[in-house]
Amino acid sequence: MAEFYNLAEDKMKEECGVLGIYYPDKAEDISILAYLGLLALQHRGQESAGICTNQGGSFKIHKGMGLVENVFNQDKLAELKGEMAIAHVRYSTSGSTLAANTQPLLISCIKGDLALAHNGNLINGKELRLSLESHGSIFHSTLDTEVIAHLVARSFEDNIIGALQQSLYQLKGAYSLVALTKDSLLACRDPYGFRPLALGKLGNGYVVASETCAFDLIGAEFIREVEPGELLIINKEGIKSIKYASERPGRFCVFEFIYFARPDSHFLGQNVHLVRKAMGRELAAEMNIEADLVVPIPDSGNAAALGFAEESGIDFSMGIMRNRYIGRTFIQPMQEIRDLKVKIKLSPVKEIIEGKRVILVDDSVVRGTTSKQIISSVRDAGATEVHLAISSPPVKEPCFYGLDTSKRKDLIAREMGPEEIARYIGADSLTYLSHEGLLKSINTEKTGLCTACFTGEYPIEVKNN
Repeated sequence: MAEFYNLAEDKMKEECGVLGIYYPDKAEDISILAYLGLLALQHRGQESAGICTNQGGSFKIHKGMGLVENVFNQDKLAELKGEMAIAHVRYSTSGSTLAANTQPLLISCIKGDLALAHNGNLINGKELRLSLESHGSIFHSTLDTEVIAHLVARSFEDNIIGALQQSLYQLKGAYSLVALTKDSLLACRDPYGFRPLALGKLGNGYVVASETCAFDLIGAEFIREVEPGELLIINKEGIKSIKYASERPGRFCVFEFIYFARPDSHFLGQNVHLVRKAMGRELAAEMNIEADLVVPIPDSGNAAALGFAEESGIDFSMGIMRNRYIGRTFIQPMQEIRDLKVKIKLSPVKEIIEGKRVILVDDSVVRGTTSKQIISSVRDAGATEVHLAISSPPVKEPCFYGLDTSKRKDLIAREMGPEEIARYIGADSLTYLSHEGLLKSINTEKTGLCTACFTGEYPIEVKNN
């Protein structure tokens, strides 16, 4: 049997991406707009994709496993006409890899039809599920989204929007949610604002999305971010904002800036690419090592490496090439071929690296397995020294708010210090950006950041963590 290898196994995994569009003037084209928006958010999840539309209270949905371009074609999109739409791309941070776990979810209950799509993780999801099951609810997926759907169906509120709002009071954790009712597009964020969600203007309509890069592709104008604890109701009457939760300290996920988001997206009024460059500059200021060349580990280390080179004055070069036509997984054809896994995706350029003292720049190290193979290949290409520079602090704790991190025992920085890790991965040295340097790189005046994966200080208490 052929062996499949996950190329992204040593990275924090993408979460999910959500999108919502209210645009009655473009009912014929709304599925195309949703499709394009999902393409822009594809980096947030490559496991499954789905679009649900609503025209005059009639819902249509199509979803499936795989990339956006594989799930949809011209004929499928032509069937999804509507005045409004929600869409989703998924990576399984919680829940199994099953077709039943594709989103959006579409439910029918006495209150009416409701379509839901969600990004995040409920830390009380299992508790709520057990309670609902004990009262007769039957689940068809392992999604937190379905938990929310059952809470809505069982709410004492007759109005479906009121039922959703009441359900939000019972949720603990991280969530950005988009939903469709018979006449409205809904969007909300959890009270701490862990996961991103932005609001934009699209002609005479509106759009919400996990990242602003989706706005750029479909020609929408950014208005603002959906506030933590805010529920937006968008329909023919305009936009209504409800603050359903009391003010909490903002805890936006710092890994959106470090790794997850596309470089052309904006959060907290800041461009992601420029923040990553600032992280690289801070890292260079903290790292006192002589070298000949700064080389990013593509693509996640590109921006930080640019900032590092600018601050240090050391030459920058793309000394490692990435094969962009390799997906998340590939078949390893021969067990006898060693170290093939990383080489298929990342190839050092011998003519650039040979005889050089190289600083490799990357965004993070989770388990160290991929770093070890990359460093080995750079040495094989003739580097005389290899120093690894990481533009974030050591990841020592798992995330419970929607990121797919390894178990504690698999987090290499929890078990080893930098010098020990450097020996393990074959580097001459390993330097992490300090926590202070990280915060200095990001303007946190508008909201605080969640850095629990570095500090173990969790904004919401997690039982038995």
